[in-house]
Amino acid sequence: MESLTLRASPSTASPLLLRHPGRRAASRVRASAASNGTGAGEPDLSVTVNGLKMPNPFVIGSGPPGTNYTVMKRAFDEGWGGVIAKTVSLDAGKVINVTPRYARLRADPNGSAKSPIIGWQNIELISDRPLETMLNEFKQLKKEYPDRILIGSIMEEYNKAAWHELIERVEESGVDALEINFSCPHGMPERKMGAAVGQDCGLLEEVSGWINEKATVPVWAKMTPNITDITEPSRIALKSGCEGVSAINTIMSVMGIDLKTLRPEPCVEGYSTPGGYSARAVHPIALAKVMQIARLIKAEFSDGQSLSAIGGVETGNDAAEFILLGADTVQVCTGVMMHGYPLVKKLCAELQDFMRAHNFSSIDEFRGASLPYFTTHTDLVQRQKEAIKQRKAVRLGLQSDKDWTGDGFVKETESMVSN
Repeated sequence: MESLTLRASPSTASPLLLRHPGRRAASRVRASAASNGTGAGEPDLSVTVNGLKMPNPFVIGSGPPGTNYTVMKRAFDEGWGGVIAKTVSLDAGKVINVTPRYARLRADPNGSAKSPIIGWQNIELISDRPLETMLNEFKQLKKEYPDRILIGSIMEEYNKAAWHELIERVEESGVDALEINFSCPHGMPERKMGAAVGQDCGLLEEVSGWINEKATVPVWAKMTPNITDITEPSRIALKSGCEGVSAINTIMSVMGIDLKTLRPEPCVEGYSTPGGYSARAVHPIALAKVMQIARLIKAEFSDGQSLSAIGGVETGNDAAEFILLGADTVQVCTGVMMHGYPLVKKLCAELQDFMRAHNFSSIDEFRGASLPYFTTHTDLVQRQKEAIKQRKAVRLGLQSDKDWTGDGFVKETESMVSN
């Protein structure tokens, strides 16, 4: 893979506000008008993000679970809050997948088939189906599910006209929003696609500008974790007019070596290539990246910019952690590949259990609640010094002779004994 560098980019006024002053305003109007209604006494899982109303915050992440009409329809039927289709581009003829293209990491170091799967790697490319076929399926889905949220994931080469054509055609299919794949860690980086854009802030700013001057629906920029500081490209995407950020995409990895054959996994005709790592093992890394982006949004943006969290979600508690950090929605991809589309029912039930335990009636009541408790190591040292000082002061007992009382005399004496 070619060498990629991160270049700082100067702050600029949002082209969205200049070129499309009504796009974000319309989102705010829709959001304020949306209702939040579930059964009385039940925690309300509904969310409204950039004007998009969903029955719950769980969204199918772009990948195999959103690869065609049949599986996306299944997702809606099972109750997923939204679906992000597999990434499309203008020319699917350039996309040729191989098999096998997945590899698993199990908790047991010996790889027992009964051991839980904690890591998953893929070397899968974007959709290999003709764009027109995918667009027709988007239209059919929106016809059958007009009130459900369908998001198109798009990726193109470094060509403004191509980006504009792709956006126009995908929007015409009726999708509710666009997610821009700035983060695929493998496949066609030489064409300045995927992470090749997300890792280069100058390139990202230019391409984001092209996208936001054309798009008329909300735009989410999907960020790569394969970078030193994820807040830099996130800031540029939001300043360039994107309404939201999705994070994280998969982590570049080599899954392992088969010690019997001495060949890497997944093995295709004896060879392999680095791919994207996902599943439970990446969850702590995703939490850190999401926290960093959430702090950025809170500190620097105030126009309803959203955050869609991705990474190792298999339980409602996993989702609760992301929301507590400030996520508006939670995407699941690998989890669906391992557990199936009915997983959403478990996720919803477990998230509601968490909400009941804390007496939260809606997602808004706890979104970002844990974010203020992150600080610097220097601050932690100072806080601990102060806490120790206060505890010692308490152990010293009475501070003045005037504090002695007759009723508590014995205990007051004991409070000042050192042994």
